[in-house]
Amino acid sequence: MLKSYLPILVFAVLGLTVGGVFAMLNHLIGPKKPKTATAASRRQGQPYESGIPVEPATGLKFGVSFYLIAMLFILFDIEVVFLYPVGVIMKSADSVFVLGELITFVALLMIAFVYVWRKGALDWK
Repeated sequence: MLKSYLPILVFAVLGLTVGGVFAMLNHLIGPKKPKTATAASRRQGQPYESGIPVEPATGLKFGVSFYLIAMLFILFDIEVVFLYPVGVIMKSADSVFVLGELITFVALLMIAFVYVWRKGALDWK
């Protein structure tokens, strides 16, 4: 039984050895960080986008409606993902109970969607 695991052990040891050798070579012959920052290294650390220095946007704020719509999207997206496993088992399910649960789930999902829509949570303000 131990012989069946021997190829896995050899592969793991070989992988760790090659990874370790490459990491040591990178440490030994790779580029070194200068002890003191030069003008070039300071420039390389700054963000650069299409020739224009990037300045942080301090006045950019998102409204509450953006977060509300994002949360509702995630909520309804997760609910729809729950429909996939039910669709997979519907082929082998011979009971009407599973179909009733599916119809109930979709009906509750639609009621929640209509409620959110009527409340105006989906309106972009």
